[in-house]
Amino acid sequence: MAEKHANGVAATHGSGWMVDVSIEAKLTVNPIRQIVDSLKIEPNPAKEVIRLSIGDPTAYDNLPPSRLVSSAVSEEVESGKSNGYCLSFGSEPACAAVAEFYSTPNAPLVTGDVVLASGCSGALSLAINVLTDPGDNILIPRPGFSLYRCLAGARQVDARSYRLIPEKSWEIDLESLESLIDSKTKAIVVNNPSNPCGSVYSRQHLTAIAELAYRHRLPIISDEVYAGMAFHGTQFYSMAEVAPDQPILTCGGLAKKYLVPGWRLGWVLVQDKHNVLDKVREGLRRLSTQILGPCSLIQAALPAIIRETPQEFFDNTIRHCAEAAKLSFRLLSQVPSLSPVMPNGAMYMMVGLNIDLLVDIKDDIQFTEKLMSEESVFCLPAQCFQFPNYFRIVLSVPLEMMNVACNRIEEFCLRHQVADASNGTSNGTSNGH
Repeated sequence: MAEKHANGVAATHGSGWMVDVSIEAKLTVNPIRQIVDSLKIEPNPAKEVIRLSIGDPTAYDNLPPSRLVSSAVSEEVESGKSNGYCLSFGSEPACAAVAEFYSTPNAPLVTGDVVLASGCSGALSLAINVLTDPGDNILIPRPGFSLYRCLAGARQVDARSYRLIPEKSWEIDLESLESLIDSKTKAIVVNNPSNPCGSVYSRQHLTAIAELAYRHRLPIISDEVYAGMAFHGTQFYSMAEVAPDQPILTCGGLAKKYLVPGWRLGWVLVQDKHNVLDKVREGLRRLSTQILGPCSLIQAALPAIIRETPQEFFDNTIRHCAEAAKLSFRLLSQVPSLSPVMPNGAMYMMVGLNIDLLVDIKDDIQFTEKLMSEESVFCLPAQCFQFPNYFRIVLSVPLEMMNVACNRIEEFCLRHQVADASNGTSNGTSNGH
């Protein structure tokens, strides 16, 4: 119903309002959400949906967290002693436990080097925010985790993409990386092990990256949320252990290694042998006051979680991902139009598309849409990671489901294959495994 203002002019309740959102809100765009939300996804009702797109290891209940982890939190709930606020940058026992666990002979940590955050995503936000101002730039991998670009863009920071090389197990193209550096570059983001690639870098490659960063006096933001999750005989090395003279902000968390992504407990480690990052350490603490720290219950349980979770639990997760990688690689390598790249860690595999061998499919987005509508298998188009004509699959799904999904993908590709495409060709990049 219309009202009359004091001047007697009729108006509706909504008239005269000019409520806008902030520039930061307008600039906050997550490429995955932007692309996935625009997909025309209608599954085939005759087939059960299999989602190989979700980077959540809890999605299918086949990889539960350790009972010890759950018990540690339950005990804190029952004690009633962890219901209040902690220090914004983290409680002393929790920070001490993280420092103790992640210290190495070459890169020792003390409690004051740890700032807790709301998940590794929150840690990455802190790390990017503490180093950059509007108009600066950071260097991020392509393909790479979409949140880097989202966080930078919201701060009016230019996220410049350096190339990863699929034929070299997704190693960084160092010439591409160095060509992007200018006076406004404030940090290099390195993701190891990688989402979406599943790559695990060698000591030699990490050393080369660190030498480049050191030469240009640039700190590294090392995203190591999948730390230790390496398989097929590959060894994981932390950037700080390999390059102790290089200033590094290492971001990690409980999410993937402990299979509890919803608990939102992450950390930034200030690894700074020569005290280059003293102001940064203080800046991180200041920024942490914006959210007043992560959940106090999880912080209280953190020392027990980190110190007492048995190695067998981690080995089981790694074994599952390794088996899923071998199974999917074997099946998808038999498809002429697909080129899977064998991963060596994390929970993902990238698969290349030879669009020339497919009929009525122009790119990875259309491939994803049609695969879902015909076979009810949902993969993530790699345009989400700035790398068109690839798609990403997750390795955490049950093996039986992975087998069914890969068979459906093969049937789909053969159905859409051009008439003269060769059969039985192995197109995968196995990296010796």
